[in-house]
Amino acid sequence: MSAKNDGPDDGAAPTKSEQTRALILETAMRLFQERGYDKTTMRAIAKEAGVSVGNAYYYFAGKEHLIQGFYDRIAAEHQVAVREILDRERDLEARLAGVLRAWLDIAAPYHEFAVQFFKNAADPDSPLSPFSPESEHARQEAISVHREVLDGATKTKVPEELREILPELLWLSQMGLVLYWIFDRTEGRERSYRLAERGARLTARGVALARFRVLRPLVREVHELFTDFLPGMTRAIPDPAARPTEP
Repeated sequence: MSAKNDGPDDGAAPTKSEQTRALILETAMRLFQERGYDKTTMRAIAKEAGVSVGNAYYYFAGKEHLIQGFYDRIAAEHQVAVREILDRERDLEARLAGVLRAWLDIAAPYHEFAVQFFKNAADPDSPLSPFSPESEHARQEAISVHREVLDGATKTKVPEELREILPELLWLSQMGLVLYWIFDRTEGRERSYRLAERGARLTARGVALARFRVLRPLVREVHELFTDFLPGMTRAIPDPAARPTEP
């Protein structure tokens, strides 16, 4: 059984089914934070939400699917939070740094919760893994943000032949930041914010250097390395023969 999907949000008022699903998810997130992921059962979630256990399983096939609902919610909130920075900035470094800061801001209330279930998400066979098929929707939403980061960075020339692979590589760098954030114990996760700023600066310089044709194969090789060895990664490497040559 998979988690029930009530369909895309078309702007209409939420149905009773959507409200029930949201209630179960909100209840689960609260209990995960209060009791810990491992100690929270679907029965406890159903009881706290005031629904039957069968009803809880109707919407979410298990705790793992509740975490997928959490991933999707974070991704949706991030899409909204980055609008201001992406509408205003045209510099790649500023756009990327703003996107990473926005994610850290949104995730801040869930830090201890993330630490608790990280050992499950780190298991490559777990549906909680960011590379799992179950995480596909949230993963693609995050990659789409980075695609928009690049598309709107008009002050930086992004080689056309790298446009298909760079968003995925930027998402991978964000996953590195997430991993660091999970273990960050500094006040207000200050070191994570510093890493976001410096990472954005380094990435922007790397993309700028990619205008030199001699360096582009290196970027493609890095992407190919990840697509070959990480589950869930797409092989989006374009065929150079299909691209117009650049001067």
